Amino acid sequence: MSSSDSPLSGQRILILVGEIYEDLELWYPKLRLEEAGATTTIAGPAADQHYNGKHGYPCTSDAAIADMNANDFDALIVPGGFMPDKLRRDPVLLQLVRDFDAAKKPIAAICHGGWIPISAGVYRGVRVTGSPGIKDDLVNAGATYEDEAVIVDGHHITSRRPDDLPEFCRAIIRMMSSQS
Repeated sequence: MSSSDSPLSGQRILILVGEIYEDLELWYPKLRLEEAGATTTIAGPAADQHYNGKHGYPCTSDAAIADMNANDFDALIVPGGFMPDKLRRDPVLLQLVRDFDAAKKPIAAICHGGWIPISAGVYRGVRVTGSPGIKDDLVNAGATYEDEAVIVDGHHITSRRPDDLPEFCRAIIRMMSSQS
């Protein structure tokens, strides 16, 4: 396999999971990024815990969020669904997001996933998109909202909905490929 077949070879990506995550917004990036050569770790509130997606697709976490360290990963993926509204109440997770942000590592949030970076306080002055349902939250957090399929601003990658997943994943791969 050539490096063009595996542009993310050797890179580690942390993906968040919790109850009622958006099925496609977790699984599509996970599989696409693994296909590009990355290693993914799915972390939820508890390790080896079964979580149901919004549409019933199951996911078992590899690790607990509390055991994760931004230094061990090259990027963070934040799927949407109803999951982010509960997870954003975890101060350990919010510090983890701030650590990714401070290190300028890619933080990719889609749909309602933007609630977690909002609560971590890392969107002030950042151009973003997300579900129209959280537009006011994004703006109130100090972000500049744009209704686009994908927005890349610095190390932040944001998308609106599952239909935007192809562009979202291409943007993640482009950003991570340029950093390796």
